[in-house]
Amino acid sequence: MRVGDPRYLPVAMPDTSCANVAIVILNYNGAHFLRQFLPGVLAHAAGARVVVADNASTDDSLALLSREFPTVERLEFAENLGFCRGYNRALELVEAEYFVLLNSDVAVRPGWLPPLLRLLTDDLSIAAAQPKILSHADPTLFEYAGAGGGYLDMLAYPFCRGRLFDTLEPDRGQYDDARPVAWASGACCLVRASAWRELGGLEPAFFAHMEEIDFCWRAQNAGYAIWYAGGASVVEHVGGGTLPTGSPRKTFLNFRNGLALLYKNAAPGELAGPLLLRLVLDGVAGLRFLAAGQVGNCWAVLRAHFSFYRHWGYWQRQRRAARPRLRVAERAGTYAGSVVWAYFGRGQRTFPTLNSGCFDSAPPMKGNVPTSAL
Repeated sequence: MRVGDPRYLPVAMPDTSCANVAIVILNYNGAHFLRQFLPGVLAHAAGARVVVADNASTDDSLALLSREFPTVERLEFAENLGFCRGYNRALELVEAEYFVLLNSDVAVRPGWLPPLLRLLTDDLSIAAAQPKILSHADPTLFEYAGAGGGYLDMLAYPFCRGRLFDTLEPDRGQYDDARPVAWASGACCLVRASAWRELGGLEPAFFAHMEEIDFCWRAQNAGYAIWYAGGASVVEHVGGGTLPTGSPRKTFLNFRNGLALLYKNAAPGELAGPLLLRLVLDGVAGLRFLAAGQVGNCWAVLRAHFSFYRHWGYWQRQRRAARPRLRVAERAGTYAGSVVWAYFGRGQRTFPTLNSGCFDSAPPMKGNVPTSAL
């Protein structure tokens, strides 16, 4: 069954439909989010197991789970393993055919899970899928982490339908479709367990940020597809719950991991030029931070580069292990232009204003049906 099949439409399914799914929430000092959002997850789990993996929280998360959510399975780690190692460890301990990586600050809507599961069960080539992700603070807007599906530009800068840099689009149903994309958001993502194990899970050295993009790029290089199913599946995300926007730590991780993402996964013919341009643009970003008086963020950019070069040997080994072999034109969700230049140089602030001729050849969708079939 393909996405254009009418059986894909969001219809009610019995509670047992997702019994082969484990929803795994990685928690660190997020008791307030668990109290707010876990009841909704339990109410709309569609028969899936719900597991909270605790990253050595120092708040009352564990006491809260014992007191208010005694039926929720718990994994307790002795130290904060970060997002990547935390999920890698948690999913080693959970047996299921499919995993949902779900942030603790996500509010799920009724019916969000079965459409994602149908995508993966109906097409064995799909490794992961995400829902439409809206802002919890203002559900009329898309949210930064995933929005209407993740894309990469020619320099491996990530962006989304519905969100370019700091510009969020209102949700008018323009991305209520199902289509292949470059990456699925780690805020809410259904993953095929066999693909997860085959690819080795998340890159542990990333700690957090861009880890899902790296996983999805490796998946595409291995022949899998990544999908978005926004017309049938919707969640709301708070965002910034662990590291707030503007945090030098977050800046460090984004810039260091961005370099590593490109170096690890780009095919030989698409590496040298983009890597050199990334170095130039990172320098410009550092100078902009400095001009704005954000000395901590400027230093974070420098530290990100020092870290990347210092661990060059490690990243070389990871590149060999990833065996990048596919060209940009062969991957869905790619933009052959520069989203940085489009946004800051040309003033193109939303996804529809980008040059459509620079995108991959994946068929556009309308609703759940390819427009070519209309």
